[in-house]
Amino acid sequence: MLKSDYTMHNKIFKINYDRLGIFTSVACAVHCTVLPLLISSLPFLGFDILENKAIEWSMIALALVFGSISLYHGYSRHHKNYKPLALFAIGFLFLILNQVWEEAFVYIFIPLSAIFIISAHTLNIYYCRTYAGKNPEKLKKGRPSISPPRHCE
Repeated sequence: MLKSDYTMHNKIFKINYDRLGIFTSVACAVHCTVLPLLISSLPFLGFDILENKAIEWSMIALALVFGSISLYHGYSRHHKNYKPLALFAIGFLFLILNQVWEEAFVYIFIPLSAIFIISAHTLNIYYCRTYAGKNPEKLKKGRPSISPPRHCE
């Protein structure tokens, strides 16, 4: 395998957990707000995905897993800034509150949770990309200041 093939192979199979976290947050927001409005006839057809607690808790678990992995990685290895973690915690709190109050405030809690979680991942990406140019210890290891850390590519 040539060196260029190896590099391409790594870029194809590399997982960016921030982008995956954003995707799961958007999928959760679509599931919780848009899907019930557009597909209100599914219960009449025998499909019960709108009120399926297992699907809802699975999406919440996915958001927690991907968010925790990406934000902890960015915090511990790159920027040491707690703001993305705080935004994620607030967004996750809205997800849990929505479940605890049995979706009584779904049109308030879900958009707020999506906004906070997506903002956390976006801020984490921003901090990771600006980190390389502002940390002299990383620059001593040979990383140029204009390239983002490998986590953010």
